[in-house]
Amino acid sequence: MTNEKFVALAHGLNGVVTAEGIALSAEIVEGEVPLLKVEVEDREEFPIYITVDEDQILCTTYLWKESEVVAQQRTALLEDMLTMNLPMPLSSFGKIGDQYLIFGAMTVGSRIEDVQHEVCVLSDNTLNAVEAMEEYLNN
Repeated sequence: MTNEKFVALAHGLNGVVTAEGIALSAEIVEGEVPLLKVEVEDREEFPIYITVDEDQILCTTYLWKESEVVAQQRTALLEDMLTMNLPMPLSSFGKIGDQYLIFGAMTVGSRIEDVQHEVCVLSDNTLNAVEAMEEYLNN
């Protein structure tokens, strides 16, 4: 089910050094829903997973699991995540099952340069979120 846009994204993200000097690598992960796994140089612990459908390009990074949150701090964590959602450019927090994540979505017609920029911003936002929320997580 790998469509042309998906393959074009893979080629446009793999081995690229952005205008800001950030090196990206990308590989297609086959499955029921194919994913594009993008790694940002020196940030490999937080890969960005990209899916493409008819309407959007969805970029997602997994943060931490519910079991990693200090139970007594959960409400404060959620409050801070909601507060950070507005000032955080191009990204939002979410949760699927017990997995917290950060994501950004773009129109399927986005230029490859815009997708590269989104990936870099999402990676920056991921690092900022992990740093800002570490007090709520088990060590």
